[in-house]
Amino acid sequence: MSTTESKASPQARQPVFVTTHWSVVLSAGRNDTTRAEAALARLCQTYWYPLYAYVRRRGYSPHDAQDLTQSFFLRLLEANSIANASREKGRFRSYLLGAMNHFLAGEWAKGQAQKRGSGHRLLSLDLDAAERCFHLEPATTDAPDKAFDRQWATALLNAVLLQLEAEYQREGKAALFDALKQTLTGLRESQPYANLATALGMNEGAVKTAVHRLRKRYRELLQAEIANTVSSPEEVKEEMNHLFSVVASG
Repeated sequence: MSTTESKASPQARQPVFVTTHWSVVLSAGRNDTTRAEAALARLCQTYWYPLYAYVRRRGYSPHDAQDLTQSFFLRLLEANSIANASREKGRFRSYLLGAMNHFLAGEWAKGQAQKRGSGHRLLSLDLDAAERCFHLEPATTDAPDKAFDRQWATALLNAVLLQLEAEYQREGKAALFDALKQTLTGLRESQPYANLATALGMNEGAVKTAVHRLRKRYRELLQAEIANTVSSPEEVKEEMNHLFSVVASG
């Protein structure tokens, strides 16, 4: 493998702070919902599993939790729900949990929840796989909302890792990513640079440079993904610190 990394293509390296998904939802009016619907659907597709796990931890059976989750998102993705969301402030994480709690306390208790398969719009939710994943999770004594935050952080980090992997694949560097992804955690000085250099056929200095670039891009994508879930750039650092503390306490 060459020791020289090619420059990133313009398409692969997007700016970190742009108009984000949640800011689009929050700024949408009742007559401008097309972009908001798409942005909200993208957010829901990424972060629906933590909400499903939250419902299960609230004591609902797998069948009821599946019906609840599907029904909740059907309602959330309706135009009127977007108009209501646009008047809310704050983080998408907090909004989504609050909206689900309201749904559980009201619509479901009244027996008005829609069943799976009804309605005009569906996210692609693999609810059976979600239940299998839920059973594989370690037992916890955390309150459901605390566990929700931890699952949210996990979903966010997984989404960022997939974005980073896709960038390296587009650049023809899938093997480099596979070898170096282990270096995304831990201190830089503790990384096995010599072993990686041998495995990759690179000199150690080139490996250190590649690791630096990988970690830098990972942080950029992480900031961008978090920005997609908050209402202003000022909240990014606070949300990042919160999610890191959640992961560390887990």
